[in-house]
Amino acid sequence: MTNDQATKAARFRELHHGPSPLLLPNPWDAGTARLLAAMGFDALATTSLGVANKVGRTGATQQEILDNCREIDEATPLPVNADLENGFADDPAEAAKAIELAARAGVVGASIEDHTGRPDAPIYDFELAVDRVRAAVETAHALPVPVLLTARAENLLHGVNDLDDTIRRLQAFEEAGADVLYAPGLRTLAEMRTVVDSVGKPVNVVMGFADPAITVEQLAEIGVRRVSIGAALSRIALKSFMAAAQQMRAGRFGFVADLPPIADLHQHFI
Repeated sequence: MTNDQATKAARFRELHHGPSPLLLPNPWDAGTARLLAAMGFDALATTSLGVANKVGRTGATQQEILDNCREIDEATPLPVNADLENGFADDPAEAAKAIELAARAGVVGASIEDHTGRPDAPIYDFELAVDRVRAAVETAHALPVPVLLTARAENLLHGVNDLDDTIRRLQAFEEAGADVLYAPGLRTLAEMRTVVDSVGKPVNVVMGFADPAITVEQLAEIGVRRVSIGAALSRIALKSFMAAAQQMRAGRFGFVADLPPIADLHQHFI
């Protein structure tokens, strides 16, 4: 824990209460982190799916995700929020340990979710989910540099299309002390407004699953305080990679006309 980390933590908290929503993009390595910093973003967030994509698997290990947190934190002076999935454990105390490990890697924000990782029972029972958030909050806030804790209600991503239950969970997570509330899978402005109006803490909306016609100005009007993109940048990069490779496989190279100059990239790298 350093003074620099404390400065980042204070800045990250401030950004959730600024005049407009915090735009929180999700790099997956040092290079993409540096490019986003150079573009003027104020903070960054990791993406566990982006890490999994990077290593060529459908999921990443806890150590890979923690190593990625450190890599992205060390790449720029910006605050970093960590996607820690479900904390890699069912037990509240064990899951909360991931928060401390991520803080050691330099992050100043972290999320914990109520997705179990099991297809047969994808969402933790309500009481256990709340206990997990409470334990995560206690750990996050007790650290030498307190971590801003985001609690995620994952119903909508895993076949539980029950907005009322999602809101009930977010309200309970707020009561348990979470700093930011997040229900990935909200698709419309109406759904987002309903969630924002139901809680008192800042709400994160992820646009990777939402109507792409929604603008940040509209999100600001309904009270959204943070906007992320999940693994969307990783996925669009891989789509471009595959399209170019398909051209090459067919013996065509038109994609080279769209290459950015090497100097344009390297000016942001070490």
